[in-house]
Parts: sequence; C-alpha cells; structure tokens
Amino acid sequence: MANTILNPSIIAKAAVRILENELVMANLIYRGYEDEFEKKVNGYDVGDTISIRKPTQFTVRQTITASAQDVTEGKMTMTANNIRGVDFAFTSTQLTLNIGELSERVIKPAMVQLANSVDIAVMAEFFRVPNWVGMPATNATDPVIDSYIKLAQGAQRLDQYSVPSDDRYAVLAPESYWAMAGSQTALFLQNIGNKAYRKGEIGEIANAETYMSPNVPTLTNGTGADAAALVNGAAQNVAYSAVLNTESVPGTQTLITSTWGANATIPNGTVFTLAGVQAVNPITKATLPFLQHFTVLSGGPADGTGAATLTITPAIITSGAFQTVSAAPANGAALVVAGTASVAYRQNLMFHKNAFALAVVPLVKPPGAVSVARESYKGLSVRIIPYYDGTNDVSNYRCDILFAVKTADPRLAVRMSGGASTI
Repeated sequence: MANTILNPSIIAKAAVRILENELVMANLIYRGYEDEFEKKVNGYDVGDTISIRKPTQFTVRQTITASAQDVTEGKMTMTANNIRGVDFAFTSTQLTLNIGELSERVIKPAMVQLANSVDIAVMAEFFRVPNWVGMPATNATDPVIDSYIKLAQGAQRLDQYSVPSDDRYAVLAPESYWAMAGSQTALFLQNIGNKAYRKGEIGEIANAETYMSPNVPTLTNGTGADAAALVNGAAQNVAYSAVLNTESVPGTQTLITSTWGANATIPNGTVFTLAGVQAVNPITKATLPFLQHFTVLSGGPADGTGAATLTITPAIITSGAFQTVSAAPANGAALVVAGTASVAYRQNLMFHKNAFALAVVPLVKPPGAVSVARESYKGLSVRIIPYYDGTNDVSNYRCDILFAVKTADPRLAVRMSGGASTI
C-alpha cells in the first residue's frame, strides 16, 4: 500500500479506537449521561454541568387501606471538568508513513498513557463507596485476594444489598488478580484451569466478570485509625428530605465525633462502623447481620482536642422509604475504623455497572485553529489540533479529551480485601 500524507482526521480516527481498546475500568461503567451534555435547553448548550436524578424508593403497606406516598426524587450534579491530553510531534518524513506504522510506533503508546489516566480518574472514586469486605479490624498488612471464598465476599455483600445480579464486574490489583489466577489452576475444571494457567484469564467468578488493572488505588489509613473515637452527641440522624440533594445516594451528612487524639489524620475514604448501628436492605428495609459501613468524604484531621466533624455517606436515616440503618448512634457510641493506622490497603472493587458513570464530552473546535479533527467512537471523543514548526519542519499535534466522572450509586459497589473477616 502506497504511503499517504496523514491528516488530523486520520490520526484522530486511529487514536480514538486505540483509546477505547486500552480502557479497563472506564469500559465497565454506565455511559448514558453523555447524551445529556449534548442536549440544548431553549436553544442553548447545557454547559459543563448536568443534574442527575437519584433513584426513588418506597415502603410497602401491609393493610387493605391505601396510603399514597410522595414521589421524592433527589438530585446531584455531574461536571465535565477532567481534561487530559497527550502531545506529540511528527517530522514530515514520519507523516508519510502508513497509518498502521504510525499507530504502532507513536499513537498507541500515547493512547495507552491517556487510557490509564482516565481509568485512574474513575477508580479514584473508590473513597465514596462505604462497604468494604475482607478487612479485619486490626491487620498490619494488606491481605491479597487469593481464593474464591475471599472474592465471593464481595458478591455476598452485593446480594445482601439486593444489587442486580447482571452486569457485575470486579477489578483487581495485579497481586490479587494473579493470586486468583493461581488458585484457579488448582481447580479440576479444565477450561478454567487452562485459561488461567496459559493466558492468565480468570473470566467470570462469583457472578462477576473479573479484570486486572494496575490502576487500582491505595488507601493509606490515617493516624487516627487506631484511636478509641466516639460519637459526640445523640440524635445525629437526619430525614431524607434534609439530604436528598446532597452529592451521594441516598445522601451525605455531618457527624460530630471526639477522642481521635490531638491532630489525628482521618483521610477521605476512611471506612468505619458505629456501635449499635446495623445496616438495612435498601429494598426490604430488613436489618442485615452486620454493622453499617460509613465512608469519610471530608473532615479530617481532628483538632487539638481530638474532636472532628466529618462529612460521611450514607446519611443516617432510621425510617421511611430511604432508611439506611437500624437505629441512630447513641452519644458516646464507639466508632471503629477498618484497618490499622498508617497502613496502605489496595482498593479492589466489585460493582454493578450503574454504580459509577463516565461521560466523555466532545470538545469544541476553537475558531482560531485550522484543520481541527474531532472523532467519536463508542461514546469516546478525541480532538486533534495540529500546529506547525516551520523552522524545524515538525508538525506538532495536541490530543485532548474532556470527561466527567460520577459515583452514581455507591450502594452498588463494594471494596474488597483478602482478609477472613470484616469490621
């Protein structure tokens, strides 16, 4: 095939397809909000922020008498404020290569790095997920997921929360993924064993398609994790009407706490339980056989007296259609943090695809730029803008993407470690 001069459109088409192929986490989550960014309101673009409706919930009556319930729909926002780009330069000689050669030598390495950057942004949402299984209350190491029973703890927790059984995925750090692959080779199941042994493929386990990503994040517990922290004040529960428009499902609230130790650190993503506060099934409202997990969204460190006001999710709602817990914590209730102070823990995830959302938004074509190319493929959009360095006969290209990431419903996800018990 004769070489041709490659233009920005050809390069953009190659780039967006390679990018889609290299994504891991970003390809497993909900993508339906992209259409919302493209809608017009009264003839105008919606801008960089859209509103997302929270799912409504109801209670079931057990009598013949009808009791109409208000349809309460909260909302939260999703903002396209993540810009990522890779820039490269081609000589005129390189631009006469065929697109296959150029893709392999230049575009693919650039898109691999760009895809990893997007996946990192998506997985960074882990700190909004309160549920964490396989995490002993005291453990000085980061336990690896290396058996079916350890991975299945995630599936069990999703089942306990009535998460739909379809479209479930697990994304594991390399050390857990390969430990799981090793455990599969010991099974007397020829198809599974051969794939795990020869190709490192472990496929669907515990009703979840399982993937590996080096971008699985790490949470380092704060110095306050070993403190004997307490709830400071009774009746810290809220009504759903007070939190329906906060940035989580079902909502967020502040929790006043004490006795962390002076200036103890409490990083975002810290998971804890409260004595006497059981989890409930969001559908049936039945009390579950474990304490509700909460995650810190903001608030640390503690002050000089050891007190801290934390923003947490889920909100502590004790009754009604949006009930999250069996009871409000008592004044002085013990607050127990998952894990050990200052220890780093990988945040492996199992989730339903609707737990997280990604929207890639087409960037505008700047009026001052020429030969701008913008290509879309499977919901992704890449923009290529060339600019020429005549002194050195080099064609510079900037490749940009714009996207929004949102934890749409943290109840549909669970963090996983390889411990034998949970807090």
